[in-house]
Amino acid sequence: MKSISEKLSITEKIGYSLGDLAANLVFQTLITYLAYFYTDIYGLEASDATAVMWFVGLIAAFGFNPIVGAIADRTNSRWGKFRPWILWTAVPLGIISVLAFSTPDFSYQGKVIYAVVTYTLLLLLYASSNLPYSALSGVITGNMKERNSISSYRFVAVMFAQFFVQVFMLPIIIYAGEGDKAVGIEIVMTWLAIIGTVMLLITFITTRERVVPTEEQKSTVVEDLKDLIYNRPWVIMLFLTTLTFVSLALKGGSYVYYFENYIDSNRLTDFISPILNSLSDIGINFFGNDPVSAGFGLFNAGGIIFMIIGIGLSKPLADKYGKRNIFGVFLLISTVFIILFNFFKTTDIELIFMSQILHGFFYGITIPLLWAMIADVADYSEWKNNRRATAIIFSAMMVGLKLGLTIGSSLITIILDFYGYLANSEMGQTLEAINGIKLLVSIYPAIPFLIGAGLLFFYEINKEMETQIELELMQRRDN
Repeated sequence: MKSISEKLSITEKIGYSLGDLAANLVFQTLITYLAYFYTDIYGLEASDATAVMWFVGLIAAFGFNPIVGAIADRTNSRWGKFRPWILWTAVPLGIISVLAFSTPDFSYQGKVIYAVVTYTLLLLLYASSNLPYSALSGVITGNMKERNSISSYRFVAVMFAQFFVQVFMLPIIIYAGEGDKAVGIEIVMTWLAIIGTVMLLITFITTRERVVPTEEQKSTVVEDLKDLIYNRPWVIMLFLTTLTFVSLALKGGSYVYYFENYIDSNRLTDFISPILNSLSDIGINFFGNDPVSAGFGLFNAGGIIFMIIGIGLSKPLADKYGKRNIFGVFLLISTVFIILFNFFKTTDIELIFMSQILHGFFYGITIPLLWAMIADVADYSEWKNNRRATAIIFSAMMVGLKLGLTIGSSLITIILDFYGYLANSEMGQTLEAINGIKLLVSIYPAIPFLIGAGLLFFYEINKEMETQIELELMQRRDN
């Protein structure tokens, strides 16, 4: 294994982080609005929306990701293994992002087919871009403190994307479409596609691959898969990633239903009016007069701002106590504030916002650690087997991400349908449907988080082992 200077410049860290900002303009939209787009904007029945998200998601998880990972690990170019993929997919990913959130005037059957085709292409191109991008973090440096640092930069960028999507996107969609959400979301996605494409190109230009496998470390796909099966930290991270994204998709995609159908709009208006007036004084007026979309945006804003603060504490805590310990403790604490949503009344606006803020802060500490831990698993595999297969390890984690997103997004429509939710109902929702919406933002997303925290008791890469692996790999590479 050959490596050169492990120190990364600020420019490279920022350039690398822009790739995740671009990816999350798409990914956060999928988490937050895909189910809502299909049921309330595009006009699919909940059962058909579930079928599209479920079957396409499974194909993407178990088909696209392993294939892309195996090919990326065997890509050889003057730009490296993973950077070329970022270049090749930048423009196609932008185009399909717009098409997937467009509403063509087809028959109902035609709309279902269109949704299947565009969602399939979107997940294929997303895997082809984001999987090599994620694997790049494992070869951009072998220094674990630098890896923790670049993960923090990366996830601050993620938070900016999440902030825009969850805070501003719904009000801007309504504003841009002059009340027509179908028109508004096409306009917004067009601009996001352009911005995201430019950012991916910047990532390609500003980054380098420093950890380069030698000829002796070449392996077959069968050997790579065998290494994975016997890599217990990888197995645990696969399940942890899946569970994490089940929870993120569940709660992220349910909040919009929670605000539109549960929260008392009059109390919400009273609570947010002073905030909106202050924003108006500084020229931010696109929240408009819709208290639901404005409240939804401000609710997400509070959580994301404090997530960013939490991310800032992640690196020093992980450097001192190890990634595993910090991830487990703060994942558990953050889950408590999700569970509290089950006990809030429709008028408990202050408590609802405060719980979101505290959840965001404590969960924010865990955010950079997941992907840094996966990069550590790639090091662990090299340390144990003397072979490095970075992309296939990350591809397996992307299986977990896509599987979690698929399960979580599908569960939203399944649970809503089970509790009798009616999209755009002029008569309002039944008490049973309202209860289902409450459970969607509280108990259901808390369960995977709690199981994930428990799994970390069996994850063996603690602080001491991190140091041992880093030192021994460094010695091998120097030799």
